[in-house]
Amino acid sequence: MRDKTAAMIVIGNEILSGKVADSNAVFLARELRGLGVSLERILVIPDDLDAIADAVREYQPKYDVVFTSGGVGPTHDDITISGIARGLGRRVVLHPEIESTIRRLVGDSINAAHLKMAEVPEGANVLFQLDQKFPIVQVDNIFILPGIPEIFREKLQALRSRLAVDPYFLRIVFLNAHESSIACFLDETLAAFPQLQLGSYPKLGDSEYRVRITLESKDEEYVNQALEHLVSKLPQGMIVRTE
Repeated sequence: MRDKTAAMIVIGNEILSGKVADSNAVFLARELRGLGVSLERILVIPDDLDAIADAVREYQPKYDVVFTSGGVGPTHDDITISGIARGLGRRVVLHPEIESTIRRLVGDSINAAHLKMAEVPEGANVLFQLDQKFPIVQVDNIFILPGIPEIFREKLQALRSRLAVDPYFLRIVFLNAHESSIACFLDETLAAFPQLQLGSYPKLGDSEYRVRITLESKDEEYVNQALEHLVSKLPQGMIVRTE
């Protein structure tokens, strides 16, 4: 089974100060899970060149793919490009294709702020998609995405085919029981199926169930066998339903 690991670096003082609630991390985690990619780290850092560079130095060699969110606009606090370049030990340069696109869109009124939007770390590739005026910037295994949720989601959707690997298979068991009464059955199941990704999530105030159990694996037969094993161990009347 093919595995691919990922990390996300969320950049922005507005996230850390609570002025803006980040939704990109949740969206990325769900999308990557559906594509068979394991998101293993989410880091939130300020608009600080050294913080960005340090994060890039740590994450870029450790994960198959790294996503950044935020800090890619024309204003003073949009320093993600410079931070990534510093972390990789490269210069910041104007990308000719992006510059050409901006000059075509803006015309004679172009200024330094417009041209800042054409800056990329040296050696970056750009991925132009249909109906997108500005491309996705990729340098090595890092995808540099904007922080605006609508644009972040649009660009991530455009990357789906590039990211997909063998999918995870998910099975769910809904139980009318407290976690304390099922912990031993979960332990037994995990001992029998050590490669299983097993999760237990209580739900308060729900009249239908009290705990949701998730079983995941990239081996469909393995996860089905684990589900059968768990169900066989649970007392009668405890299971509300399975999916």
